This record gives sequence, structure tokens and C-alpha cells, in this order.
Amino acid sequence: MDNTLTVILGIVAILLPVVVGRLVWKRFDQYFGRGDEAYMDTLEYFLKKIGMTILVAFVLLWIGMSLVFNGSTS
Repeated sequence: MDNTLTVILGIVAILLPVVVGRLVWKRFDQYFGRGDEAYMDTLEYFLKKIGMTILVAFVLLWIGMSLVFNGSTS
């Protein structure tokens, strides 16, 4: 694979998890908040929210980097 294309796809593969992680963080309340403000202010809820965000971002980063560097060894 061309070095320029590898760099561009690598940058995209790094930035995509950041964007998707931000969307997960913002929309987590809609899906799992249950409209209960008392529950949404607990440590348990915050840990679930940050854990889900990190998990999604890490999996996307792993998949992206695997795809970018899969065939780049010459």
C-alpha cells in the first residue's frame, strides 16, 4: 500500500473512534438514563457511561488499525 494512503487511512482510523466515542457519550443518557435524574447522578451510572465510551472507542481503534496495517508489510 502506498505510504501516503497508509498515513491518511491511519489518521482517519484514529479520529473515527474519537468522534464515535463523543457521540456515545452524548447519547448514552437517551438510551440508558431512564429519565431518572437521581440515577443519572450516581457513580455507578458514570462508570457505566465512561466504560461504554472507552470500550466502543477502543474496539473501533483496534479494527481501524488492523485494517490499515493488515497488508502494509512489504
